[in-house]
Amino acid sequence: MNFQQYSEAFRKKALAATFSEDEIIYCLDYAKPIIEKGLPVVYNTTHLAALVGYRKVYLKKAVLYTSYFYRRFVISKRNGKPRTISEPLPSLKEIQIWILKNILENLPVSKFAKAYLAKKDVRDNVRYHIGKPIVLKLDIKDFFGSITQQSVQQIFLDANYSSNIANLFSKLCTLRGTLPQGASTSPYLSNLFMNKFDEVVGGYAIKEKTRYTRYADDLTFSGNFNPDNVIEFVQTEIEKIGLRLNLSKTAVMRQNSRQFVTGIVVNEKMQVPKKDRQNLRLEMHFIQKFGLENHLRRVKNKKANYLPHIIGRINYFITINPDDEEFVSYKKYLIETYVNENLT
Repeated sequence: MNFQQYSEAFRKKALAATFSEDEIIYCLDYAKPIIEKGLPVVYNTTHLAALVGYRKVYLKKAVLYTSYFYRRFVISKRNGKPRTISEPLPSLKEIQIWILKNILENLPVSKFAKAYLAKKDVRDNVRYHIGKPIVLKLDIKDFFGSITQQSVQQIFLDANYSSNIANLFSKLCTLRGTLPQGASTSPYLSNLFMNKFDEVVGGYAIKEKTRYTRYADDLTFSGNFNPDNVIEFVQTEIEKIGLRLNLSKTAVMRQNSRQFVTGIVVNEKMQVPKKDRQNLRLEMHFIQKFGLENHLRRVKNKKANYLPHIIGRINYFITINPDDEEFVSYKKYLIETYVNENLT
């Protein structure tokens, strides 16, 4: 619906509701820039409640007593360290998904951002850095936990929502004043928050004839450049937006050593690390030699989801290198031997 169509429909309903001409003009002036961005108009809390299908009192409780609308649990990172996940309750999650689908995903993200985007995967980040003399990896410390509710509110203000609505949205999307790990809106909001930074750093990289991409909290630069100069520039820019680099995770990788970008080797082509390939190859050897159930008994693995888990790992390897016939054959074997067998 364009603004002209919205204006005609709104005026008709507003007159029926005995709105004055001044009130109609005020509402339409507010609505116009929002509609022109392709976003839904939200006038107040009552209006939002009607749009998301929850009572106004529920929205008020969700922003006043936010911590009661989340459940917390701990998972292990790939390095074995714990990560706390704050997952919204189904009702709040439904509201966040509405915000994500109707508002956030209609706002532009920098071309240098490669994570959390539809029809994009890790390859879209990695492919820019294949076969480069130097690869520099930088990591942002406590990424989601450093993006504040005030910064989130500014994203909605920039989308032309009123201060009251922007404040309401920001509180529905944050927990204890920052982006929670586990909320549906957090990934896309982080991309929007980083827009200006990405453009500044991306512009600097282009000027230096260097490639730059950001995959969530991983910043990657590649080319023939002075890493110290890039680190100094990035550190200055990132502190301007209230973030910090985790300097202990900084890695400068040259072509005479393994170069990794988001866990993928990029020296000559995209490839899963040799160790990961060897581990999966060994598992498949034992499965094919002893059978799946006997293999699980031998290694004392009682996980019910082992089969979909190993197929998922193989799918990831194939995603990185679709021409890898070895792992394509492993997937075919598992599906034909165990998945199809369970369906008959």
